[in-house]
Amino acid sequence: MELIRALRLLKLNSVSTAWVDAVWDLEFTHTDPLDPVIEEEIKEDPEVFKTIYMQLLPFSNEDDDNTQSVWVVFGENGVSAKTLVAVLSYFILRAKTKSPSLEQRLCGLQAASLYFLLLKIPGSVANKVYHQILFDTCLNMPLKCWPQDSGKKRKKDSLKSSQGDPKTGKRSKPPKKMEIDDDEDDEEEVVYFSAQDLLKLREGIVLLVRTLLRLLERFSLRDKPQSADSCVQLFTELTNFEPVIGDIVDQLQSLPELSYHGLGLLCSTIHGEGDEVSMGYSKKNHSLILHIVDKQREATLPLLRILVQHICHQMVEKSEYRASGAQAVGKLMANMPCQDYAAIVKWLYSYSRNNKVAFRMFALDVAMVLLEQSERDVDNTVDPELAVFLPHRFLVHNIIYNHRNDVSPTVRGHALHCLAQCLELGSQNATKCVHELFSNSMYITTETLTLFKKHVSDPKTNARKSALETVMSLLKHGVISCSAENLSILSDRCRDPAVSVKKKAMQCLMDLLAVIQEAWLRGVLPAVMDSESSVQEKALECLDHVVIAHIKSQGKYRDSDASQKLAWELLGLLCEKCQDLSRYFSKAFSVWAPQQKFTPTFVNGLLSHTEGERAAAAWLLLAKIASCSPKLNYGTILDTWENTIRSPVVSVTMTCHILSVLGDIASNLNDDTKSRIVDDLMSWLKTFSLPLEVISSCVDTLVRFARSDNTQDTLFLNRFCGELVSVCESYLSGVILQEKGAENINEDLLVKHLYTLGAASLHCPSKVGKRIFLLVQSVLTPSEQQPGEDLPASQPLSQFKPNSMPTVVRAHAVITLGKLCLQHEELMLKYLPVFARELEVGTELAVRSNVVVVMCDLCVRYTNTVTRYIPNISACLRDKDPIVREQTLIMLTNLLQEEYVKWKGALFFRFAIALVDPDPTIADLCEYCLVDLLLKKSPLMFSQHFIECIFHFNSYEKHKKYNKFPQTESEKSKFSLKGPQNQGKRFRIYRFLLKNFTDEQRFNITTKICQDILASFVDSELPLDSDGSELLADTFDILSLKEMKLTAMSGPAAGEEPQEDEMAMAKAVLQVAQKKLVSQVQKRNFVENVIPIIISLKNMLEEQHSPVLKHLMAYLQVTMQEYRSEVKELFAADEQLAAEVEYNLKQFEKEKQQEQQQMENQLANFTLSPRRNVSQAYTCIGKK
Repeated sequence: MELIRALRLLKLNSVSTAWVDAVWDLEFTHTDPLDPVIEEEIKEDPEVFKTIYMQLLPFSNEDDDNTQSVWVVFGENGVSAKTLVAVLSYFILRAKTKSPSLEQRLCGLQAASLYFLLLKIPGSVANKVYHQILFDTCLNMPLKCWPQDSGKKRKKDSLKSSQGDPKTGKRSKPPKKMEIDDDEDDEEEVVYFSAQDLLKLREGIVLLVRTLLRLLERFSLRDKPQSADSCVQLFTELTNFEPVIGDIVDQLQSLPELSYHGLGLLCSTIHGEGDEVSMGYSKKNHSLILHIVDKQREATLPLLRILVQHICHQMVEKSEYRASGAQAVGKLMANMPCQDYAAIVKWLYSYSRNNKVAFRMFALDVAMVLLEQSERDVDNTVDPELAVFLPHRFLVHNIIYNHRNDVSPTVRGHALHCLAQCLELGSQNATKCVHELFSNSMYITTETLTLFKKHVSDPKTNARKSALETVMSLLKHGVISCSAENLSILSDRCRDPAVSVKKKAMQCLMDLLAVIQEAWLRGVLPAVMDSESSVQEKALECLDHVVIAHIKSQGKYRDSDASQKLAWELLGLLCEKCQDLSRYFSKAFSVWAPQQKFTPTFVNGLLSHTEGERAAAAWLLLAKIASCSPKLNYGTILDTWENTIRSPVVSVTMTCHILSVLGDIASNLNDDTKSRIVDDLMSWLKTFSLPLEVISSCVDTLVRFARSDNTQDTLFLNRFCGELVSVCESYLSGVILQEKGAENINEDLLVKHLYTLGAASLHCPSKVGKRIFLLVQSVLTPSEQQPGEDLPASQPLSQFKPNSMPTVVRAHAVITLGKLCLQHEELMLKYLPVFARELEVGTELAVRSNVVVVMCDLCVRYTNTVTRYIPNISACLRDKDPIVREQTLIMLTNLLQEEYVKWKGALFFRFAIALVDPDPTIADLCEYCLVDLLLKKSPLMFSQHFIECIFHFNSYEKHKKYNKFPQTESEKSKFSLKGPQNQGKRFRIYRFLLKNFTDEQRFNITTKICQDILASFVDSELPLDSDGSELLADTFDILSLKEMKLTAMSGPAAGEEPQEDEMAMAKAVLQVAQKKLVSQVQKRNFVENVIPIIISLKNMLEEQHSPVLKHLMAYLQVTMQEYRSEVKELFAADEQLAAEVEYNLKQFEKEKQQEQQQMENQLANFTLSPRRNVSQAYTCIGKK
């Protein structure tokens, strides 16, 4: 008989009984070596296992009645099944040794296939062939025998061929290494396989899996749960073994197809309820499920609803898992009828309100997938109450948009991102739904301006970036108008503290560039001076890509070229609406200049545009590159200058740029040309018909011409600037001293003379006499003094008294007088008190604003003298006019940055008052100045002044140390935030300061508050009167703020996605240890320094029936959340207080539990997952 002849190849009769018994006794976990002679005889035929397999195969078909029992055949021929199994196990276990050869792996796979075939033959159980350990070992063979590093790159020193002896198939051994630790041996002893080797291994695995599938059709695993688990694990792993082209079908050619079929078999009733298999299905095998649903739709529809819920409830926070899971849910729901689809959407809505962040995030992902599908129409099969859940409108409005204010920054950021993506979807329905949200005027005013400003200022970086993306999409698709206010939401974020947000804002502006050119300039240009170099580089890259790269010669310009047209339009804006950005533009060119970016070709191309409609923009660029570019075509520049001089109409911007270019090339011009240009400038200036900006540029150009010849610059300036001073003096004398000269005043002409006098006098101080001082003073205030006489020292000016001069003339006279003071110290000493008095009692806005500028400029020149007038300047931060407040804020910031002024007296508190300015623009500017400019220079600034802020803003002066700097009653009243009506403003300042504290500063400030404020009341140093009660209430409310909590104790924000790299995990472990240490230190400080004071204060407040007691109890309730289980221990000295605190905490926890229970009930009311139904549904699949 062929079977017996094949079995003899295994030499079963030669194997000793003792060896076989030892193998069975060890339960197939280990075998002693087989007799080498027997092993070599077995291996002489490499196809021995395949031969036996083919001969045994007919006996496994129990449907064939003519088949003789193989066990009878074994008995008649003296073949021991026990010995056969032992020999097979020997070759199976050899394949599991370290670094097995190709021959060992193939023999192991074939032996395992043969063992499965034996189990399938009827009577195998009765003949005790089945053994759980050996069965599970065989199941592990495909994963063990397939090389795990087959896709990895080979090492350079291990390039030996895997082809060994062609007769035996043995692999050549890798070169021996020095023996080191076991882990390194595992890495070095790597056997590499050729493509032919891998094909042989795949064939062995396919044979084993096919045999296993035949076995599972009859062989029950109901009572073998461990083996069933092993089967599920094997099939699940093999679903990704190799790619499958097209959809999963029933051809069962690839290993994934065979694995899906195996999972289906495990769902049949022969193997039990199949609950474990459902896990494999729900995670990665939805393709097979959809295939089965198409075949057995009615039987499997209940499965889909349950499976969708199962996937949702098993979802984790990792983004890639959420993405694939959402796609799976979308595909499953696409196969549901409308009734079931609507029911699942209703359930998804409840699911989206779960308290788990991962669930809310996944609900948003699923909603986005469903929006990509076609919208469903309501038909007769849908219940009326479920019809509302079918349209896309419900997904957009009720799931995505509703999470824009989620408590978790991760969820609200993702919701805003999804809202932006809705506008990018191909579905018109989704876009229409977003438009509906903002179609109402109420939404536009409240949502656009308030909500999105709130979100782009979110404490979390990712949430701010998502909000910017949403605003960009809303603007891009016309959902909200491209108004200046809406565009400022993007451009303002280009100065965000976070580098990634700055870059995101610039990218959003790039995407909107075609429609928001001005906002793009205002967002990107200031970023070239950002403190972060990477942000500067991004801004320069944007400028280069959008503007510089598209400047070509006149002959190559095409209106049809959108990029060229856009570049010139942006330059045009810089010449008109955005001239205030000029210094940022200049900074960009100062960076590019050393890079030799501007070639002669670029410059010549630019010169070709100096006439015509793009002339102003061309001169703007030339003004920036003239000082660093190669030799220019001076002829073109001089011709343009001649035309400008002769032109009756002066273009202010272009003329200033031409004058700037002339100043840059002055050193390269010959003397005759210089002389001619200087004469032209003087003639032009003495007409006093030029705009003020051109006058300033002309004087600057004169100065640059003087400096081009260093040997004569002083004589040059005294000659020409002195001449201008003399002309201005003559004119002012005529207006002021002549009888009725002031009655027929030409306001514009007088302003230009004053302006020219101020600009020229800076460069020729020796030509300025006392007569000029008196003339300028006379413009500001009437005087009985004659110009030829000196002012008596006993009669100083008290202020600039009103006279017949217009306000604009007086305002320019202040600037001119300030410039004179810069060059004459005695004049400064005389007029400085006048300036200070004008700030206090002056009524003219323009005059006060200019006085602030003058005094701050004088502070740079005469720092020690002007410093004592800083209180007068800072008082303007509460001026009635916002222009003066803004001007003061900017000028003081500059002085503080350059350290001309220190944080002395009340300056910090007056500065902080600007945080609650009624004008939001000024409040935002103050926040930017404090955090981005001043705090970086003085990191301790906020913490050093915080305690005094509490006293100052409550106008409390009874403490021996705090709030003792000198102030007038008027200043006290002006800067007071005392009383309940100002509590919101006070706490806006407190929160802002605390938000920018470090943990060390928060810890120290808590201790200092207890010592300097609370302890002062306990020791009766401060009276507990009405003022003291307000101060104490503020103090407890401050201690209760969430900003007072240490960030190390807070841990990651709720909903923050965990990082997955090893460095982040190590950081998380460190944070846990840090939190534990900080908690111990904080608790010790609380016990030793805070609790005794709190108990004493509580007794004192109770005795006086003070309303401050409720503030104290609120503080304890917040603080004791950290020590919930230690209340009695901590307050052992006051049992009543401990009981009250514990009661309050219980009430608080009870309210939280009620809210959570209510949320869970809403979700549970629509959950469809009885375990028994799951099993029945999978049973239907198993019978396919």
